[in-house]
Amino acid sequence: MVEFYSGYALRERAICDLFTSTFSDSEGPEEGAVIGGFVNDMMNTTPNQDLFVWSAYDDEDLIGCIFFSRLVFEQDDRVVFIMSPVAVKTDRQGTGIGQELIGHGLSDLRQKGIDFVATYGDPKYYCKTGFRQITEEFAQAPLKLSFPEGWLGQSLSGAREQPLLGASCCVPALNKPELW
Repeated sequence: MVEFYSGYALRERAICDLFTSTFSDSEGPEEGAVIGGFVNDMMNTTPNQDLFVWSAYDDEDLIGCIFFSRLVFEQDDRVVFIMSPVAVKTDRQGTGIGQELIGHGLSDLRQKGIDFVATYGDPKYYCKTGFRQITEEFAQAPLKLSFPEGWLGQSLSGAREQPLLGASCCVPALNKPELW
């Protein structure tokens, strides 16, 4: 039985290890180290009000984790977060855990009054959870996108989507060109 938990207190090492091993398996050890370091920075440098973390466990086994951090648009008063990174343990991928984890996080953010969520990744995967491709005219990314087709978003407020206004700024841990 999969259970979901918010927060990350006392689980930092296990979460970093999950991201390092998952990304090492799919992208190689160098990328695993980059993403593991990014996750560590995210947990240690991002203020609590700017970060939401959900983890999936099967008994005591950490099998998935997802991060949402604040994304501020300088001329827009809507509350926006970006979903990044996301990992599911390699031997549990393809079982629906990732989509269930994303759905759980988005539902909780909706209840917290978050207006919009962006992400940067595989459109084929993330569109299954309600994301759609967006342009930088709709929402300017904080840094140059190396894969513009992967810039995705979705409204959580139920209101008709309107472009997000002004330049955007992400949390410092995500503000690194190699992550974009």
